[in-house]
Amino acid sequence: MQTRAVYAKGKMDFDFRDEQVGPPGNQDVIIKVHACGICGTDINFARDWPDDYMPLGHEIAAEVVELGPDVSALKAGDKVIVEDCTMCGVCGNCKRGHVEFCRNMYNLNDKPGMAEYMCVRQNSCVPFDGLDYKSASLTEPLAVSLTAVLNAEIPLGGSVVVLGPGPLGLMAAKVAKLRGAGFVALTGLNRSTPREKARLDLAAHYGADMVIEAESQSVEDLIKSKFPNGVDRVIVTSPPRSMYDALKIIRFGGIITFLGLHFGGQDAIELSINDLIFNKITLRPTFAEPAINFPLSNQLLRDGLVDPRKLITHTPSLDQLKGTIGSIISGDKPIVKAVCLPNG
Repeated sequence: MQTRAVYAKGKMDFDFRDEQVGPPGNQDVIIKVHACGICGTDINFARDWPDDYMPLGHEIAAEVVELGPDVSALKAGDKVIVEDCTMCGVCGNCKRGHVEFCRNMYNLNDKPGMAEYMCVRQNSCVPFDGLDYKSASLTEPLAVSLTAVLNAEIPLGGSVVVLGPGPLGLMAAKVAKLRGAGFVALTGLNRSTPREKARLDLAAHYGADMVIEAESQSVEDLIKSKFPNGVDRVIVTSPPRSMYDALKIIRFGGIITFLGLHFGGQDAIELSINDLIFNKITLRPTFAEPAINFPLSNQLLRDGLVDPRKLITHTPSLDQLKGTIGSIISGDKPIVKAVCLPNG
């Protein structure tokens, strides 16, 4: 079976390849990719990655079309979300009940989700129903936001600031409210571009009680005017330099969870270890691999507790993918979340 697949590296250098898929191995299935979300990691690869081409796409909603000889958990026609990293189940960490520390994970074998077809292991597939493919593709990014919120250990009625108004930030704000936060603020740059305006305008719908435009407003002043001692928790979904704002607004004994990446040389910041120690501040990185929160994430979408409809604003084809990623980077279109439809 032939498939068209997309790779990219820095300076918007895209490589569209025709590749062979299958036949499936004993434990593999061939899937038809109906929807694949464009992630911040994909954008980082296309804008900043200096080395060889990277596969694009890991937020995959698909249909099973062919089974390997030993596949028993799935059948042709099943609708599935594909985990980008799946626990092995047999290593020491998995056996001890700490699957989050598995280092022998199954992955996508350097193949892009932005392709018409893929071959994946059956145990990386999570069956779903009650959602269309586009909405179901939000399962992976919502699981990332969910993991960050769970890592934050938000106290009941607590105060939370989410830095970054992208899809991960918007969903983190909503899940923080579901988790029991009494106050949630969301920060972004400002409404000067169609992209930022579209995202900040959605903040209230996704649970934000306050919206801060950080290019024209002081995050510290606005938060400290309401919480003089700082907030209980900060969730950082924006690039690493946003940690400076997080450290200014966290209270004594607070927790900062962070997941924002940068591949263009801006991944390092300076901080005072003394301040962290004396103020008993916990920095807790969030890396949602292996993908242990897919079932709960999918349930939140299916039950309407996190609304997928307003997030997905653009659905490019493979041919439109480069232009869409360019617009996400420039901000010239009101893109909140773009989901690629590889098969139209």
